[in-house]
Amino acid sequence: MTSQQNAFVRFENIDKSYDGKLLVVKDLNLDIDQGEFLTLLGPSGSGKTTTLMMLAGFENPTNGEIFLDSVPISNITPHKRGIGMVFQNYALFPHMSVFENLSFPLKVRKFSNEEINEKVGKALNMVSLDGYENRMPNQLSGGQQQRVAVARALVFDPKLVLMDEPLGALDKNLRENMQYELKHIHESLGVTVVYVTHDQTEALTLSNRIAVFNDGNVQQLSSPSKLYEEPANSFVAKFIGENNTIEGIVKDINSDSCKVETNKGEIIIAKPVTVKNIGEKTSMSLRPERVILNPSDDFANTFTSVVKEIIYHGDHTRIRVSLLDQDNFILKVPNSSNFINIKESDTISLGWSANDCRALDL
Repeated sequence: MTSQQNAFVRFENIDKSYDGKLLVVKDLNLDIDQGEFLTLLGPSGSGKTTTLMMLAGFENPTNGEIFLDSVPISNITPHKRGIGMVFQNYALFPHMSVFENLSFPLKVRKFSNEEINEKVGKALNMVSLDGYENRMPNQLSGGQQQRVAVARALVFDPKLVLMDEPLGALDKNLRENMQYELKHIHESLGVTVVYVTHDQTEALTLSNRIAVFNDGNVQQLSSPSKLYEEPANSFVAKFIGENNTIEGIVKDINSDSCKVETNKGEIIIAKPVTVKNIGEKTSMSLRPERVILNPSDDFANTFTSVVKEIIYHGDHTRIRVSLLDQDNFILKVPNSSNFINIKESDTISLGWSANDCRALDL
């Protein structure tokens, strides 16, 4: 967390209820740095979009206060907060040209015609749409419309830009290209961005930090690499990326490792993350790419398994095996010249290190 004094955006003890009974956001305390790209990530109904809408001013907190640059903003109307907004459906004015769409927020703020021309030109250049000033929205592709929406959100030099699933309507290739464009725009401008998505890959690609929401609470707030490599609990481990889950009971534990007995009686050496005591039930998290094919003898965990399915993915092969009483245990093997030819029904040896197997609360 950022210190209170330096936080550019601060959610302080925020609750939100629509019916006076059920809280969709619960006691949220979240600090955002100036210039940061923070993504609110989570499944539908987790509270992420409601949090963004409260920051934008379209919803009011039930309890608590939101601060922007140290100023409480809960009683400030949306158009006076100085915030740019990009929506999934673009929200362009269909009867206005690209130039008119971009100039609208500048006219509202009483910029001169000379300033408007300069700022619109600069914004169009930033999103590589020079020469499109006179096009109407229906004359643009989906990707071009989204870039106009981004330019419109940035054209008046806002303190903060909010993006609500802005790439959700685009096809896969265009969405990936736009992710890189947004990342580069953010890096060049240094503007503060708060971004909502349910797409894990998008969040990992774009963000300085990610806040993972579930059931109205932030489950973990971390950098993308820490979130993926060091999930704080079972929900985060299962939600971010692909994950093998193995349940068992802690039989022995110290500060560096623990012995876990599975339901079938096998012993696994794991890294104790949130478990603390012998006898605790645990759900161990193991990424498929950390599983080693034909491991050396010094691996902490080695097992034999039977190949159930092989799926070619271009840069890697995904192998589903029967292991530890599970038929859906996954490993990912890079495709290279020394890749071992494996067939369905083969018996293979697998292993992983204790540090890659994280023992979490069940």
